Amino acid sequence: MILRSDQSDQRTPAQPAEAGSDQPNTPRLNLLLSYGGWRQGSVVDQLPRLFEPMGIHSIRVHCGREAAEAIQREHIHIAMVDLDIPLDRGQNQTTPAGSRVLQLLRRLDQPPPTVVVRPPQVGPRDSARSLSEALREGAFAVLDRPLELETTLEVMRRVLRRHYADNWPAA
Repeated sequence: MILRSDQSDQRTPAQPAEAGSDQPNTPRLNLLLSYGGWRQGSVVDQLPRLFEPMGIHSIRVHCGREAAEAIQREHIHIAMVDLDIPLDRGQNQTTPAGSRVLQLLRRLDQPPPTVVVRPPQVGPRDSARSLSEALREGAFAVLDRPLELETTLEVMRRVLRRHYADNWPAA
């Protein structure tokens, strides 16, 4: 089951609107959001409310299987993938699926820019290793948990500027 930013809305998302469309509330960009942390009220929980007025449709997933379904069903323009999401809902954290989600995204005909969220690192060697792995999987940026709102918003601004030239994608 995929949770959307508005759970009461059971419609399928509209096709992204053309740039310059007169319909400001029509979703123009799909953002895949995953979060493997346990905190309620995290930055990832705040992003859909912040982005929705700008026409960004947030697709929340809680496990690797939900992410795979969303990737098959929707055109993903930007992905924020937490490396610690479980493979299936209800599974413990011993089977993280974040790297599998990165591989699925990378295999798409048009891979979206991806922001990787990684758990707190034990030491500098682990930090360097996980950073290297994420970049090898095609990550645009790597953020450490716990996420800070300002940093996350700045990374999203950079993604839009670099990959979409500050314009919304059409299609």
